[in-house]
Amino acid sequence: MSEPTTLHPVNDDAMRALFLDARTARSFADAPISDAELHRIHELTMLGPTSMNLQSLRIVFVRAGEAKDRLLTHVADGNKEKAASAPVNAILAADIDFHDSLHITNPHSPNARDSFADVERRTNMARNQAWLAAGYFMMAVRALGYAVGPMGGFKASALDADFFSESSWRSICVVNIGKPGENPWRERAPRLSFEQSALIL
Repeated sequence: MSEPTTLHPVNDDAMRALFLDARTARSFADAPISDAELHRIHELTMLGPTSMNLQSLRIVFVRAGEAKDRLLTHVADGNKEKAASAPVNAILAADIDFHDSLHITNPHSPNARDSFADVERRTNMARNQAWLAAGYFMMAVRALGYAVGPMGGFKASALDADFFSESSWRSICVVNIGKPGENPWRERAPRLSFEQSALIL
């Protein structure tokens, strides 16, 4: 596949779906999301740039049954109803041992793994880059016509002990995804103006 030589702005429909009309969903319709669509969300997410292409984000898609019940036990009471209504919940996690995959994601730097021997540095990098990729994840979900509802209200240590006890993954966020349900969102809360939050130097 040839590399694009010209980049074009997205059209107005895409801009509305990604930003202008999008809101944080608080309820979801009973409409399934196919495996193929979950694969597509993952594919689009991983195309976003990260430092050294280290790709520390890991995703666990939770649909129903025992896994959903387990997840809900770790979600704050105020979030349980909306989490339960979503056809899919995505546990977004940072892989603290991302450096073990650098031979795949960063093959042109054969010594890249060695630069992450320090666990504290590696953990900070893993979490920072996973948060960056979490933004790509939410844009990917919206790009496919679904709503997102990110949640920080969950017991991360208990969730990690339940889902990731034998891995190097550590949860950073839980995102509810699906088609919006009844009264799915509030009016958009105020945003800071350019003058309040930006500079041109």
